[in-house]
Amino acid sequence: MTTEPSAAEEAEPGTPDTGDGTAGDGTAEDGTAGGGTTEDSTAEDGTAGSGTTEDSTAEDGTEGAAQLSEAEAELAAQREFRERIERRKAEKEGPVRAGTGLSGKAADLLAAVRAVESGEKPPAGVFSDPGPAPRSAAPEPVRRPQPVPSGAGTGAPVPMAAESVDAVRAVLVRGGAPEALAPQAAATLGEGADGQLREDPWQLLRVAGVRPEQADGFARALLGAEAGPDDERRGRAVTVWLLEQAALAGHTALEAQALHAALAQRSVPDPDAAVQSALAEGDALLFQDAAEAGHDPAAAGRTDGEAGEDGEAGEGEGARPVRVLIGLERYALAEESLADGLARVVNSLPKEDGSVAAWEPAATGSATGLVRAVAGHGLVLHTGGEASRAECASLVAAARSLGLRVCAAAHHPDGRRRFAGLLGTAEEARDTASAGGTVVTVAGLLSGEEGPGRDADGMLRTDLLVVLDAPQLDVESAAMLAESLPDGARLVLSGDPGVLWSAGPGRVFADLLAAKVCPQVASRTPDPGPVGELVSGIGIGELNQVEAPGREVVIIPVRDAGEAVHRTVQLVADSVPRAIGVPAEQTQVITPGHGGAAGTRVLNAALKERLNPGPGRFGGFDPGDRIAYTPVPGRSVPGRVVKADADGLHLECAGAPVVVPKERVEQTVRHGWALTAHQAVGIRWPAAVVVLPGDAAQALSRPWVYTAFGRADRHLSVVHGVEQALPRAVAEIPARPRTTRLPALLTAQIPPSG
Repeated sequence: MTTEPSAAEEAEPGTPDTGDGTAGDGTAEDGTAGGGTTEDSTAEDGTAGSGTTEDSTAEDGTEGAAQLSEAEAELAAQREFRERIERRKAEKEGPVRAGTGLSGKAADLLAAVRAVESGEKPPAGVFSDPGPAPRSAAPEPVRRPQPVPSGAGTGAPVPMAAESVDAVRAVLVRGGAPEALAPQAAATLGEGADGQLREDPWQLLRVAGVRPEQADGFARALLGAEAGPDDERRGRAVTVWLLEQAALAGHTALEAQALHAALAQRSVPDPDAAVQSALAEGDALLFQDAAEAGHDPAAAGRTDGEAGEDGEAGEGEGARPVRVLIGLERYALAEESLADGLARVVNSLPKEDGSVAAWEPAATGSATGLVRAVAGHGLVLHTGGEASRAECASLVAAARSLGLRVCAAAHHPDGRRRFAGLLGTAEEARDTASAGGTVVTVAGLLSGEEGPGRDADGMLRTDLLVVLDAPQLDVESAAMLAESLPDGARLVLSGDPGVLWSAGPGRVFADLLAAKVCPQVASRTPDPGPVGELVSGIGIGELNQVEAPGREVVIIPVRDAGEAVHRTVQLVADSVPRAIGVPAEQTQVITPGHGGAAGTRVLNAALKERLNPGPGRFGGFDPGDRIAYTPVPGRSVPGRVVKADADGLHLECAGAPVVVPKERVEQTVRHGWALTAHQAVGIRWPAAVVVLPGDAAQALSRPWVYTAFGRADRHLSVVHGVEQALPRAVAEIPARPRTTRLPALLTAQIPPSG
């Protein structure tokens, strides 16, 4: 590892400097509390923050709720998916459901929550009742899944007629809200949106980007003195809003106590009544799950930016510990569907004599353990870094040699390209772009645009599905994959557990690893070179000095954000091409957030001025600009601008042409010389420049540093201005928890694996 001594000098070998620059109070890309360096108002791991931020979007940089193309088809696919799961749920005893009012178990549970919060013993029998009857381990789906369009599961609103939009616009103007929200509000609320807003102005909170204080002002303008903080409509709307913000932060549900605390912070005078109202209207669902070992109920009050996996329903004398959770229906259904689907995968593999023996000749080299595990099990987890992908490639080759239909799915087109290269043939590399290719992207597989296709029942035509980059699977995508596998098919989830989790709700891979319901194979193949050695140390909490004789790792100390921007531009445009031999177009800048003095906005403006200056006539873009295109929230694809015309902005992304209509450019396209770590997950570049300005100190965590540094293939430069915050983050700050129900659902259906 080398340290660059000055702006005028080229990097020379030396000792690393882990502490120059000024640490500040910047916020993270994930939105944790701080000084406002990002555009995001939600954390990767908490509910909506209370600090001032620039935008109200998730980590992938999507601004607002972009209206997607083919929105009607997407919404129909989501509706069909949920209806199918509900039919399956009706066949077995499920979680407590909300109806037109609270009674029976739901009322008892809420009474228990109130009792525990007040320090009393829960009512007898509430938590001591026997658990639900065990469900079938491998239920047959009532309705087979069908392909869904790319981006399904995003909840994209359906465009509405002009008359409906005009009616909503009139109500918004009357209430003092921006009339630009009219199309989005009309699409989100559906038919009669104008009437809904007049009767319940807090329905405006359902529109992405609207915050409670803005909805309060809108309500006061429409209702006058009737609009008060104790209005039942307000409490219900804020409850749903908090659950939606928690989903943006990665949670699939919130602890009841944590939700109550968040409601109190939002000036809801009776949080319990607000939650009951949301449950009674069916806007939220209530669950009780067994509490995890070591669960700390004292930490349950952290929310509205800090909600965690804390808050225990109670441990009264003679009562068994449980968590009382509140969640949105779509994520509850997805988690239950995922657990059912994985149970079916585990239990439907034929137990034929000799089936394992047939795989034995293919179990060679470093892939031996993986091949043997897959031979005898329907579900297998495989962990490792970039080099471990070779073991998955050996598995794919072995399965194909046995005549099995195999499909491998990566998170990003770049991952698809790299894995196809490991398979080793030019024919395979060409096939990745076609529907018949063995190697696909997860989004392309679910949409039907890539992959083996589906049979008459809507199931994927595959005997083995290998999912790469598994930590990036959110709970809805994972559920659709599991539900799409035919009986008897094998599923391998492979990935690096050290990287950042999915942009969408859930932590599927981490939950499966923790549940231990299937074999886990850990790769022992290390990533090569000084960069691989550095990143491997970070993964275990150590920021080590590494020998870098070829300047593979360089540290550049900076004093402030202005110097960080200057040095970054110099590195990309001059130093890295000259000293390392990697051109500017193959060097990626990564920084913690979009906002701030050295966020992606500032860095992209400086890099564009140096590398591709132009007037930016089409929404700030010119031909040749590097961009990040976000077709759906949570998934960004780097590319470049080709041209602009009346049809929109023409892009080339992952070798494919994309045309973005003019009205969608602002929401879905950003300049892409600089990205956040979440945008960069699943991609690797020959060279990466990681920028750590002083105001980004609070943004850092071990997964963030691990992910950002790991994007470099040959060379890594670190523009370092966070002093001791970097080694402290690596050593002391792990991934923040997400509240999910998947582990409890899995262990209830699948026996622990030996």
